[in-house]
Amino acid sequence: MSTPLKTLTRMACTFTLLAASASQAQVTSVGMRQIQAGNMPITLVYPTAATAQPVTQGAFTVQVASNAQPLAVASGKRALIVLSHGSAGSALPDHALAATLARAGFVVAQPEHRGDNWQDFSRAGPESWKTRPQDVSDTIDAVAHDPALAPLVDTRRVGVHGMSAGGVTGLVLAGAQWRLLNLIQHCAQHLDEDIGFCLNGLAQHPAQQTLRKGQFAMGRMLTETSASASFKTLHGGASPTASRDPRPDPRVVAVSLAVPVGVIFAPESLSRIRIPVGLTTAGQDGVLVPRFHSQHVLRHCKTCTTLSDHPKAGHFDWLSPWPASVAQTVAATQVRGGLPNPDFSPEARQKAFDQIALFFKQKL
Repeated sequence: MSTPLKTLTRMACTFTLLAASASQAQVTSVGMRQIQAGNMPITLVYPTAATAQPVTQGAFTVQVASNAQPLAVASGKRALIVLSHGSAGSALPDHALAATLARAGFVVAQPEHRGDNWQDFSRAGPESWKTRPQDVSDTIDAVAHDPALAPLVDTRRVGVHGMSAGGVTGLVLAGAQWRLLNLIQHCAQHLDEDIGFCLNGLAQHPAQQTLRKGQFAMGRMLTETSASASFKTLHGGASPTASRDPRPDPRVVAVSLAVPVGVIFAPESLSRIRIPVGLTTAGQDGVLVPRFHSQHVLRHCKTCTTLSDHPKAGHFDWLSPWPASVAQTVAATQVRGGLPNPDFSPEARQKAFDQIALFFKQKL
């Protein structure tokens, strides 16, 4: 190569790096606004050049530029990631992850799941697990039709992240299927070991605990032959065939999970998942014991990998911000494992969030 050509090549590389650095420098803050999908609120978090300010909603304070203009990319469109919250959740406790993803260049949409959110958890549990995936599909549609975002966001290849019950959302959208019989048989056999899951949210309701325990005791007698059809009905992905894509929404091409509900999923349906799925796991999770949930998924899903494992993390350590007053209120409802672990550091959590962002950068 001649010397002038070498010089031009070095200059081109320098300009490319400067342009990339300038593009990254623009994403210094995140914007936030809301849209609707029917009666379902959706919080949008996205890169913006506007200046962020402290915004307080109830016990939560986040640094955002409210209703700011989304930052366009020089060419192409930004990728979309939908965040599915846990039972009785909302967008705000997942804001640190949403902001991390926005700073990495993604547009993040956070639906408030119908019948299972901080204002209305009348359908929390299996009834919500059935409808959550459709909430995500409706969210993708809402972004695709939003006048401000539609020109900027690619809704043909979407990522989904789910935490806790949001893990059910993510696994279903990856193509897995679950049954009530799996839940009943698991809790009939492992009630004491996985009591945080089997009696979730019932710490302040002893009568309901007694009723649930009695139901699980009766469940010990259930078999594939004796169980009712409703217990054996598969929910979630497409019916199993060798050639059929099991995803209910083919726009979802990558899934990330943090401390997911896992034991309800049929092993054979986990093995049929074809898209990449990354897990963030917590060794001190008393709500969803890892060997029954995260490890069940990793054991049977061929395309699932561990993004990061945190021996000192508990179940609710993945929520940030998580004000002490809210943490204590939620912990009081949990039979086991409700409080965050003080030995798990914010720095470790942020590194895990960065790994999730890297996963989606590689897969979307």
